[in-house]
Amino acid sequence: MKILIKNGLIVDPSQKIKKIMNLEINNGVISNLHIRKNVNYEKFDEVIDAKGFIVAPGLVDIHVHLRDPGLKHKETISSGSRAAAAGGFTSIACMPNTSPANDKPQITKYIMDKSNKAGMVNIFPIGAITQGLNNLKLAKIVENIEAGCVGISDDGFPVTNSKLLFNAMNLAKKNSFPVISHCEDCSFSEGGVANEGKFSRKYRLIGIPNISEELGIIKDIAVAEYTNAHLHVCHVSTLNSVKIIKEAKARGVVVTCEATPHHFSISEDDIMNCDTNYKMNPPLRSMQDVKAIEKGLIEGIIDVIATDHAPHAESEKRMSFKNAPFGIIGLETALPLSLKLVHDKKISISKLISLMSTRPSEIINIPKGSLKKGLDADLVIFDMNKTVVVDKNKMHSKSKNTPFNGIKLKGKVIRTILKGKTVYSSN
Repeated sequence: MKILIKNGLIVDPSQKIKKIMNLEINNGVISNLHIRKNVNYEKFDEVIDAKGFIVAPGLVDIHVHLRDPGLKHKETISSGSRAAAAGGFTSIACMPNTSPANDKPQITKYIMDKSNKAGMVNIFPIGAITQGLNNLKLAKIVENIEAGCVGISDDGFPVTNSKLLFNAMNLAKKNSFPVISHCEDCSFSEGGVANEGKFSRKYRLIGIPNISEELGIIKDIAVAEYTNAHLHVCHVSTLNSVKIIKEAKARGVVVTCEATPHHFSISEDDIMNCDTNYKMNPPLRSMQDVKAIEKGLIEGIIDVIATDHAPHAESEKRMSFKNAPFGIIGLETALPLSLKLVHDKKISISKLISLMSTRPSEIINIPKGSLKKGLDADLVIFDMNKTVVVDKNKMHSKSKNTPFNGIKLKGKVIRTILKGKTVYSSN
């Protein structure tokens, strides 16, 4: 099947392209990019007019929780795939904190089989560092990588046993994959439910201090520097975390990092009463920290925007702020929230696509994030100026735990295409 996408503003940082062009797809593969006006439309099975829209490589999210297997009341591979496609994502990497945890090839195979069956997005599993995420014994790391995992992580359970982390990083270095770390010193954050700041003091909640994240990053960077392994730091949220990573990069440490849209869009000041849809880990920090995350993105210290999409059932989020689980959904709001950086002239549209597609693909070493000839035709078409109102009831995720419900944002996904097939259309 031959498809032509015409008149769109092609934005592809991998080729340094930002130009109105035509893009041709042949049997699910990108076959040509050109500026010809005299195109013979009759030779195409489908012609898509993208005039006024951005045409970019499909977005890539390297930090997603799909809750499958074992926690399907929150999300399934199918519902999470639909949410991703609706958000403009064509590739996502899913964390191993399922039930059972993804600590062996059998679980990886289950995820990939379910992903192929859903056929909505490319799903790349992330394997566990330790068995059962229990910080006691290494999981079947190499076997899981061979089965299809693109990195290892214990996600919300930081590996506090430094020798175990050392052994894992040595395996990562030898086999060329990243260690993806939720950096936290739990002795400082134990019992905490919100940022140690104005909100926690007002409601007499146990706070999570910035130092809990910063100490975790320092420790993990030290092990990465010792082993020369690739450390990827999840959801950076504090001013000093950005400074620590900047200094490590300057020393030549192989460290990359990500920030979430919520950590550079809202602060603890935005929490409405004790609405648990504002509860996540790391928590919403001070405005000073929010500005630091934004600056880190602008200056290139932060490599990636990732959602940390963390679905929970409404009944779970109805609990008190103290008892409700951490996490919010993010796949369907990530693009418009991030586009605000472009609208505010903080970064270019090319920089944003790099943060949300090209660079994440490089970090987990997948052939995505580009519109180069010969690659799979995974792409997103979006209107960066269209105003939308977030409506949780119209979202494709099984869970509805978003703090952005009812908020006006600029940016709308028009079409998401996977291997030449339209998997989402707003029409």
